[in-house]
Amino acid sequence: MHHQMRYQDAQGELDLDERSCSDSLPTEKGDKELSITVILCTYNRCETLAKALASVAVSNLPASIEWEVLVVDNNSTDQTRRVVEDFYAQYPGRFRYLLEPRQGVSYARNAGIQECRSDVVAFMDDDVTVDPEWLWSLTAPLCDNECSGVGGRIIPVWDSAPPSWLPIEGPHARGPFVEFDRGSQARPLNEPPFGANMAFRREVFEKYGGFRTDLGRSANKLLSNEDTEFGTRLLVAGEPLLYEPAALMRHPVATNRLRKGYLLAWWFGKGRADATEFSVLKEPGRVVRGVPLSLFRRLAGWTLRWIAAFDRKERFSCKLNVWNIAGEIVGSYQRSRRVETRNKVVH
Repeated sequence: MHHQMRYQDAQGELDLDERSCSDSLPTEKGDKELSITVILCTYNRCETLAKALASVAVSNLPASIEWEVLVVDNNSTDQTRRVVEDFYAQYPGRFRYLLEPRQGVSYARNAGIQECRSDVVAFMDDDVTVDPEWLWSLTAPLCDNECSGVGGRIIPVWDSAPPSWLPIEGPHARGPFVEFDRGSQARPLNEPPFGANMAFRREVFEKYGGFRTDLGRSANKLLSNEDTEFGTRLLVAGEPLLYEPAALMRHPVATNRLRKGYLLAWWFGKGRADATEFSVLKEPGRVVRGVPLSLFRRLAGWTLRWIAAFDRKERFSCKLNVWNIAGEIVGSYQRSRRVETRNKVVH
């Protein structure tokens, strides 16, 4: 039988198709009391994928917990499937493979959610490493029904020294370098966790839907917000989320991310995603063709600060703000065009 989950968002009703895992490797199901599925979505990163799988393969969990790692291949053209097959052979019943041909991390995550039937769903990236205690630290509060979701601690690991022009502290570092460090004490979260290191009870997806497919990275397109939008959706609904620093994850900062072009493109994409995410524009005042005029004033202000700045870090930080606001302008305009097109179809 074909089932669908739906939820309402700014773009209208999104369908999450439930599909069989015809390309999955075999699994073994036991009669354990509780189950956990780690969903790892990947695209053309077979080398870092092998390191990530090796780290999670040796996770320490209580014997009563049934757990698995579901690797969702988002249409890779490298040796991704072979890497997963090797791990399945080494750890029978622990790893599964699922092909999701629709490009985009949100499609891949939603496919993984539909495929798994575990009580708890955790997420990790394909370029991270975790300690043996990571998975249990991340999911134990969910197993005890303490909360609906948990965000773990993400520490950036620099492959090389950051360039002198790069601001590595503050908001400009947290996004592209995947840093989520809220201290050494567990506490309730009043902000959404990052998708590289988070877990939820599966029932929240049944209640609130999946990840928005108009957000999130797709191949080499640097769009974002699919993970934080979902966490924000839960917080707005009053669902309790927890920060667990013991669920420590190390995320490498690859050298290719330390390029001005990459960082400018990342923040432009973040601006587009911000404009796409919100159904009500955050910017007050007059709007022309879907774009708040206040965005143009902000763009002009940061452009002047960029031109006037002498310190290299301050100068590049201002430039990042310029690109980010430009992304918001483009995203706002594109959003208005989509709404106009949809209204024409309706009428």
